[in-house]
Amino acid sequence: MSAARVNDKGVSSEASSKELEAMRGSALYNDDLAPTKAEERRWGAYEFAALWIGMAICIPSYMLASSLIAGGMSWKQALFTILLGNLIVLVPMLLNSHAGAKYGIPFPVFARSAFGVLGANIPSVARALVACGWFGIQTWIGGQAIHTILLSLWSGWRGVPGGIWICFFAFWTMNMYVVIRGTESIRILEDYGAPFLIVISVSLLAWAYVKAGGFGPMFSAPGKFANFREFLPFFIVSLTGMVGFWSTLALNICDFTRYAKNQRAHAVGQSLGLPLTMTLYSFIGIAVTSMTVGIFGEAIWDPVALAGKMGSPIAVAIALAGVVVATLTTNVAANIVSPANAFSNAWPRGISFRTGGIITGILGVAVMPWKLLANYETYLYRWLVGYSGFLGPIAGILICDYYLLRKKQLSVVDLYQRGGEYEFSRGVNWNGLAALAAGCGAAFLGLVYEPMRVLYSYAWFVGFAVGFSAYYGLMAIRLPETEQAQ
Repeated sequence: MSAARVNDKGVSSEASSKELEAMRGSALYNDDLAPTKAEERRWGAYEFAALWIGMAICIPSYMLASSLIAGGMSWKQALFTILLGNLIVLVPMLLNSHAGAKYGIPFPVFARSAFGVLGANIPSVARALVACGWFGIQTWIGGQAIHTILLSLWSGWRGVPGGIWICFFAFWTMNMYVVIRGTESIRILEDYGAPFLIVISVSLLAWAYVKAGGFGPMFSAPGKFANFREFLPFFIVSLTGMVGFWSTLALNICDFTRYAKNQRAHAVGQSLGLPLTMTLYSFIGIAVTSMTVGIFGEAIWDPVALAGKMGSPIAVAIALAGVVVATLTTNVAANIVSPANAFSNAWPRGISFRTGGIITGILGVAVMPWKLLANYETYLYRWLVGYSGFLGPIAGILICDYYLLRKKQLSVVDLYQRGGEYEFSRGVNWNGLAALAAGCGAAFLGLVYEPMRVLYSYAWFVGFAVGFSAYYGLMAIRLPETEQAQ
């Protein structure tokens, strides 16, 4: 099995001119999917930490934490569930980061090693469609925030026909502008947005603290579960939702680590940025939601609705400006990069990164995100847990293939060519797709067969384990034969 040349920092050196010429002549290649060059690898630990601060401090994160309070958990139970879920998902996140930093390749190209140069379109498009759903959710939230700002500053806005839709598409346009500017604009947005988001988040917590008269109401509020037996079913679903929340990025994280200076840069930045930021920001969501019971007489889990109740127009505008920035930074990094690359991978010669981003924007409207945010049960049970059953098997297959079978050695040139190492059967590795089907089938068995409901509750974990095991069993015999033939 051939492999790219690797320097002493664990990063592959650039392809030779002959290899690059061969890749450029392939229909599987375009400049957006090409391995990153040395001068493009400028992201250090700060950039990755800032990336996660920018992505984790967002309204869906806040709503995820507050949904646990709305569902009946105490603040301690909710915080523990969130911390555990993020520590768990950090493991596949770091494992899938390695190939991006070593070879400079994006997720759709990385997936070619396990699914085939054409078969990789199935997992990459599956991940892309989930991202389109998230893009729609985030854009709807951002549009709501702009709508509420205008209502607080100008009473006449209430009489504007279709005001919420005007704001929705205005925020949609903001996202598309960043996409058109390219991936470097994403790094700049995250670098400057992260400190601002921290200040806004702490200010929101301070406001709730003053209005509620301290943390007493939150610390004294018990959960609704009388014992562990009642608590366990909701905990299982919630933990799966926590893992499912970032299982999307656990797949396509190499879309970002391909710009890492070295392996240590992304590992340190992510290890600090993801679990700490998610836990601390979730504490804000938990605390504020708990204190809204004393302030307003009900638990308000939607921060946009909460901001509209603050009273002072200036306070509302400042709070929601934070919502807009938080939503923009997360949306662009988490929900556009992956599908843009996936759609480009489906037709490298016809779809660029920018075109793929615009396709994402269109599909994000088509999913009707306002329905996914109807209530916390739809958000947690149907959306988060549901799609995790599709993504868990893909993560298991990629990790099994890269670490157990290929020992972290890939032929970069063959990833961009037909008839090479990753051609399998006419460009498709049917073993990979069979393992994916087995993982998804096991995860969703509990959705259609009530006695096995626990399988759906653990959808990501079940899918990961079955996908990993099935792939290893199907490929363990075939791979040595392939290597011997080479």
